[in-house]
Amino acid sequence: MQELTNILTKLDGMIGGSPWFVYLLLGTGLFFTIYLVFPQIRFFKYALKIVRGKFDREGDEGDTSHFQALTTALSGTVGTGNIAGVALALHLGGPAALFWMLVTAMIGMTTKFVEVTLSHKYRDKASDGSISGGPMYYMKKRLNLKLPSGKILKTGSLLAIIFAIATIFSSFGTGNLPQINSISNSLFETFEIPHILTGAILSVLMAFVILGGIKRIAKVTQTLVPVMAIIYFVGALLVILYNYENIIPSIESIAAGVFKGSSATGGFLGASVAFAFNRGVNRGLFSNEAGQGSAPIAHAAARAHEPVSEGLVALLEPFIDTIIICMLTGLTLMASGVWSEKYENRFQMADMEILRGHYTDKNQVLLKEHLSGETPLPLFSGELNVTNGQPASGITILHARSVAEDVRILKNTNPFNGIIQVTNGQPAQPDQYTFEGKSLLHSAPLTTVAFSKSWLGEYGKYIVSIGLLLFAFSTAISWSYYGGRAVTFLFGIKGVIWYKAVYITGFFLASFTDTTIIWIFSGITIALMTIPNLIGLLFLHKEVKQEVKSFWKEYNESFPEEKGPKW
Repeated sequence: MQELTNILTKLDGMIGGSPWFVYLLLGTGLFFTIYLVFPQIRFFKYALKIVRGKFDREGDEGDTSHFQALTTALSGTVGTGNIAGVALALHLGGPAALFWMLVTAMIGMTTKFVEVTLSHKYRDKASDGSISGGPMYYMKKRLNLKLPSGKILKTGSLLAIIFAIATIFSSFGTGNLPQINSISNSLFETFEIPHILTGAILSVLMAFVILGGIKRIAKVTQTLVPVMAIIYFVGALLVILYNYENIIPSIESIAAGVFKGSSATGGFLGASVAFAFNRGVNRGLFSNEAGQGSAPIAHAAARAHEPVSEGLVALLEPFIDTIIICMLTGLTLMASGVWSEKYENRFQMADMEILRGHYTDKNQVLLKEHLSGETPLPLFSGELNVTNGQPASGITILHARSVAEDVRILKNTNPFNGIIQVTNGQPAQPDQYTFEGKSLLHSAPLTTVAFSKSWLGEYGKYIVSIGLLLFAFSTAISWSYYGGRAVTFLFGIKGVIWYKAVYITGFFLASFTDTTIIWIFSGITIALMTIPNLIGLLFLHKEVKQEVKSFWKEYNESFPEEKGPKW
């Protein structure tokens, strides 16, 4: 399993975690932002009007309204990324990572607008009468190349197949297994509800919703999304107002880190400009999915006679998901101060390593270079003596990118006495021991602690648990639809019922099994979805501009008193 993890980690680093992928993602969005003259700013007020039904016409074909399509797509993007992803970005890259998440969202608004416009234009009708769409359809219909000999090269079909297969895998790696695992862990820690009971109940609810198709999914998400957003917004606002004196310093530290990196603070050992940039963009993509091609699958089902109108509705997604909700989470973490403080917790072996030699937070330069991979410090290998749960001196345990303090080693809940074999900084038999102590937190546990720093006190953690439940469950619902449309594209409508059966089964099993490796696999499948989609968007840039011109001409003729954008 460790060898497989290492292989997947290396593969993820070569694709989604590499600088070229980040540049391709941002470069595509930046190109369209300039090419279409900042549509995320100029078209914003019109997007608000269209989502309320202003441009609707009697007889528009589709399965959902503009608002239902928006909430379905939002339910797929507003999930653990908004609670856990922001905390992870801050943990890895420091305050500057939040700035790059914001930039990614601004540019992503244009990318989302373009990909939804094309996907809606080339949607199809499935054999059961439902609307089926997404990037795989415009790829198949528009990206085949004509050679000088006159022969047609089926490149579009190949890209479409790659995208559809990646979508199916990503539906499990992004929308299914990690979501229920996060829910069950959160409910167990907060309410002590057994993991398997959570999985059983939510799997039944999941089956009821997704077996009803997109119309039932849309009805559920149009209720869930506003409710969960309000609950989370109120909880975060209470934390920020309670710690109001930290608001301005938090904003200043975000701005300062953009040009010189995030300096060491408390247990946080600092991060370079490049690392903060990479982590902020990476987490920004995971949160709003702009360019990934998932949301266009939901928007393709919307009732609209003109594809650009649905593209405008989609433009609102990164704004709501990242600029509002993610930034709200970021300010909550910053204002509360918990992001740089150490807390008592149980160590995850994937986040832990044992160094040879004694180091403290005062050795921040050495430790920062070690964590960045610039100058690795020697890892401990050999026999580690443990007495009454206390490890011998001469070693340093790093956990969650921080120097662990007050470390205790347990076996079967009792302090361990004896020798632990360690190889390259890792216990040879990690499942036999439990490491506990004080270290930095990240992901959902960090956000949970932050929400307790308000007038609500410890009750604030319930908001995170409820928010995580609603966010993650709605994400799983939407991704079942995305995967089902990909199955329809590849195998026809008859394959969807089998896909849903496997999806629900996986959802149940992941509630009580470790899915750590799934997160790594998820990163790979996200990249395999995103790359062909971005290539397709760039190839069809002239067609997109023509569609936009045609739309505004029709809009201005329909509403001459408004004087919309002219082309």
